[in-house]
Amino acid sequence: MARLGEFFRLEATGGILLMFAAVAALVLANSPAGNVYLWFQQIRGTVQIDALVVSKPLLLWVNDLWMAVFFFLVGLEIKREFLEGQLSSRSDILLPALAAIGGMAVPAGIYALLNWNQPETLSGWAIPAATDIAFALGILALLGSRAPLSLKVLLTAVAIIDDLGAIVIIAAFYTDQLSLTALSMAGGAVILLVALNLLGVARIAAYVLVGTVLWLCILKSGVHATLAGVITALAIPLTVQDEDGHSLLHHLEHALHPWVAFLILPTFAFANAGVIFSGIGFGDVFQPITLGIALGLFVGKQIGVFGPIWLAVRFGLAPMPAGTTWMHLYGVALLCGVGFTMSLFIGGLAFETPGFEAPVRIGVLGGSVLAALSGYLVLRLARPAAEERGASETASG
Repeated sequence: MARLGEFFRLEATGGILLMFAAVAALVLANSPAGNVYLWFQQIRGTVQIDALVVSKPLLLWVNDLWMAVFFFLVGLEIKREFLEGQLSSRSDILLPALAAIGGMAVPAGIYALLNWNQPETLSGWAIPAATDIAFALGILALLGSRAPLSLKVLLTAVAIIDDLGAIVIIAAFYTDQLSLTALSMAGGAVILLVALNLLGVARIAAYVLVGTVLWLCILKSGVHATLAGVITALAIPLTVQDEDGHSLLHHLEHALHPWVAFLILPTFAFANAGVIFSGIGFGDVFQPITLGIALGLFVGKQIGVFGPIWLAVRFGLAPMPAGTTWMHLYGVALLCGVGFTMSLFIGGLAFETPGFEAPVRIGVLGGSVLAALSGYLVLRLARPAAEERGASETASG
């Protein structure tokens, strides 16, 4: 329970910092110093080891390397949750799994419907399917005791399964032309990671070294490099202990969480959220790509998440989370529409050619802000479960 409390505290505080970073990017990008922001995005960094050269602007270093560290943490969380956490039993996993599947399918369907006759924008169908757990938990933190612990657990479980779905989508649908040589080398690195796991190697440096090689191979293969973070995380053993007697997986998760929450994600938000509004008219908001993302996040998420939860509880497939009411669950469904980090990230993969950055960012920011504000208001107005039951009994009496 202490570990869970620390997780919520870090995610919530990091989510609030994420908001400030996004606002700072928007202000700077639209200020007289806007050129400085663009220069910051395009600072080029090059790493060369003999014939191996990796040269990228800062924006892509953040999106390819730093986000690989973020996905490494996500992989650790997914593995822990499925082995010993909130997703380790069938009864616990059913409700968030149904909510997460619906929360990915309905927004993607709304986006596809609005862009069906636009082949050049249809590839963005997965953008509104994502949920930003840090941002959403940051909003829940603002509600204090009004948000029951079970509500935070449900939101976290939905977002983790959502992240797992995003990983599968990135691997399956957002892959460039493949290099079989690089993929073969990546396969060798994966075999080494499995061997380290089976041999019970407890040195973090060994996994980091092989994981770095895997990242380079996947980067050169055409598959998105962030998947190296997930694969490496899944190789980290849960039962093997480090020299201090702690689980290797728990130790890494605990050590990385502050860095991801307070540095990596805010930097990603600052580097990606700066929409320059000059030259954007009112009509641009109603482009199919912008409208598809915004409606997918705001409308699609609340339908896709709340609908399966309502059906599962009504038909007795899963119990309602302790201490919650239907209004609490509807508020969480709204908060699942805060896509932000993951939506911006998938948007960058879906549209790598220039010209789509502004509509993607406007759609993500617009839909996420609407979902955040409405979710906060609904949860702010929601009465505690005991008070709700008391009012129902009084009315029926």
